[in-house]
Amino acid sequence: MKLAPTKPVLMAALLCCSILLSGFQGSDKGWIRLFNGKNLDGWIAKINHHDVGVNFGNTFRAEDGIIKVRYDQYDDFNNQFGHLYFKQPFSHYHLKMEYRFVGELQKGAPSYTIRNSGVMLHALDPRTMLRDQDWPISVEMQFLGGLGDGKPRPTGNMCSPGTEIMYEGKVYPGHCLNSTSKTYEGDQWVRAEVIVLGDSLITHIINGDTVLRYSKPHIGGGVANGFDPRLKIDGKPLREGYIGLQSEGQPVDFRNIELMELPGGKNK
Repeated sequence: MKLAPTKPVLMAALLCCSILLSGFQGSDKGWIRLFNGKNLDGWIAKINHHDVGVNFGNTFRAEDGIIKVRYDQYDDFNNQFGHLYFKQPFSHYHLKMEYRFVGELQKGAPSYTIRNSGVMLHALDPRTMLRDQDWPISVEMQFLGGLGDGKPRPTGNMCSPGTEIMYEGKVYPGHCLNSTSKTYEGDQWVRAEVIVLGDSLITHIINGDTVLRYSKPHIGGGVANGFDPRLKIDGKPLREGYIGLQSEGQPVDFRNIELMELPGGKNK
């Protein structure tokens, strides 16, 4: 039996619709630039097998108004999955950015990471991550690029390291959930947006089209490894958290990273 949406989720959906209809996407009013286009001031790197704050191999770099993820100073990838976090958490917000895939997969990176990256949402404080923790406990808006084989590969999907979500009235049993987006081939820029309403509703938008909605993000499930077990409190709602750009072996660029805080949160 499919469960009916709860009243808070319905209210969140109405708020989300009003946000989309209000023209936020086309207005500069209220937007905060998270990336200044010049350097990584205000961002925190955390790469697996390294302490927080160590940007191993200059993985994350600011060049030409872009945050670039590169591996030219690596040898073997060695599961050095990394993330670059903005310095403060948010709860209710509208985030937008552009991304593109470039270059070739780094030697030793898993094959599933070809043209694969993303942005982590509601992540726990990166300063609580252990040295050998691979993924943050978070919800990911996953970015995928086409592989040139004619097969569909949607982007703007959801993945859940150390977390779970509600989808269509029940806990989603898988790790990743595909969106309804089309496949984007080559090195083209793709515009990604996400509207996060605390632990109520999360909406993914690709090039202006709503491609996925889900609700009730909370700690649970598997996939994340090496975390402090005291922090993985299964069932705990994720009402706020940090935003992190992903590095998992595929060179990728990010630009025009902006955020608008929305009513209902206690953003700092």
